[in-house]
Amino acid sequence: MRIGIYGGTFDPPHNGHIAAAKAAMERLALDKLLLIPTFIPPHKALPTGAASPTQRHDMAVLATAELGKKAEVLDVELERGGPSYTWETLHLLRERYPEDELWLLMGTDMFLSFDRWREPENICRLAHLVVIARDECDRRAIARKASWLKQTWQAQVEIVDCPALPVSSTEIRADRARCREMVPEKVFAYITAHQLYF
Repeated sequence: MRIGIYGGTFDPPHNGHIAAAKAAMERLALDKLLLIPTFIPPHKALPTGAASPTQRHDMAVLATAELGKKAEVLDVELERGGPSYTWETLHLLRERYPEDELWLLMGTDMFLSFDRWREPENICRLAHLVVIARDECDRRAIARKASWLKQTWQAQVEIVDCPALPVSSTEIRADRARCREMVPEKVFAYITAHQLYF
């Protein structure tokens, strides 16, 4: 089985996340996609007024409905607590799925800083790396980094093209109209009901 792993703060999960996930599921013929909300992201601080871990999990579940039956939300990092290190999560998933292929999805910015993650060599050993490329400029930068990672840690890197949607979680949290336009309908209803962000 080919299993995609898509981590993030999902604060909130938006249409850009959905588009990237769909592109990866199709391009890689994934049998399953696991969305994994972080508890504490190790690469950036959560902003003031961020949704709680439980709320981010609930919104990820609502967003996953857009991806069909092959997608589900896993709360392993929320249960573990503390900084959410990918290598720890991959070790857990390797134990849970010992015979399956693991494909770790990430955006260009995260991929280009991958060598500064905790235990990057272990990550390369445990999973294929999947990079979501927004445009040709992204592809050139990704190709250079992929070549270095292959030489350094025998990383297996796949590039998935997904034209960029003009959206970011920061913009969504700052603008109610933009939020309504750029998140799944059920996620917006949840944001409204829980009076998040605005």
